[in-house]
Amino acid sequence: MIVEADGGPLGVVVAGANVHDCRLLEETIEAVVVQRPEPTQEQPQHLCLDKGYDNPTGRAAAKSGGHTPHIRRIGQEKLDRRGRRRHKARRWVVERTLGWLSKCRGILVRYAKKSCNYLGVIQLACALLWYRRRHRLAF
Repeated sequence: MIVEADGGPLGVVVAGANVHDCRLLEETIEAVVVQRPEPTQEQPQHLCLDKGYDNPTGRAAAKSGGHTPHIRRIGQEKLDRRGRRRHKARRWVVERTLGWLSKCRGILVRYAKKSCNYLGVIQLACALLWYRRRHRLAF
């Protein structure tokens, strides 16, 4: 799953449990359904990844998607010019979104045998998350 900075889902890919995440990174980037702006020198497209993607496959997949990869190790946070921590690292954005999606019973317990049906249920739940977020902001 790929999410925006606030945890809104942008793209989802379904695969077996024995497939490592870095092998699915390129497919996940291609699964993004939102039109994104073209990256420029002034406005590059950033992609924050965890330590599991710190290999040539993960870096190549991020760069082929037009993103600038930011891969930080556990415990490493971004520092300002003076070497101080300004903001706490946001590490659990994807896990929080997966927690929101686990509230849907059809996702928590996989009833669909075909992966395309299960992907459809996940995409419907993601659409409901976006609708709820949008509806909450309107009031």
